[in-house]
Amino acid sequence: MNSKKKTRLTFAAFILVALLTPVFVVICAKSQFGLDEMMGPELDAGFITTWPETVDGMLKLAEINENDLVYDLGCGDGRIVIAAARDYGARGIGIDLNPKRIEEANANAKAAKVEHLVQFRLGNFYKVDFSDATVVALYLPQTINYELRPILWKQLKVGSKVVSNESDMGPEWPAEKIEQVGTKTVYLWTITEAEKRKAASIPDPE
Repeated sequence: MNSKKKTRLTFAAFILVALLTPVFVVICAKSQFGLDEMMGPELDAGFITTWPETVDGMLKLAEINENDLVYDLGCGDGRIVIAAARDYGARGIGIDLNPKRIEEANANAKAAKVEHLVQFRLGNFYKVDFSDATVVALYLPQTINYELRPILWKQLKVGSKVVSNESDMGPEWPAEKIEQVGTKTVYLWTITEAEKRKAASIPDPE
């Protein structure tokens, strides 16, 4: 085989690898994180599981107890509200747009024997009434946290808490507490009268 032919074959092999590598990465990501179900246009955030130590850190930071009603907006497989029920006796409600995640969450709740304390609902958390929550848990991109901020102010009662994994709420709402849990940063806010006054000045969407 002459050198020119070898060069052409090497170049063709390089092009093939370059084209296939992104496909391989996407396939791996789908397999690991369940992104195959979460990449549709109607869904705002991909499903990435919260590590057990982070779940525990979030619940401890929010000082969960048996009197709490914990909502997880974008609950995935339900692990946060299940842990709140199993470890603290709290009630919990998870909201997710993906039917497969709701199915998994219900199965996980049954396995943990806390199905009497938790519910999982298929729905859009932008449109859900979660005003009865005492704690709202989030693991969402920062842009979605920003969009949720006025909704949280409007819906939640004074004294209710919001705990978020990784994403803050921007300079308009500095976190009350920030803790490092392993490699993750966890943020906590408490709704005050100041947030309710801000919410009152924000017009409702048409």
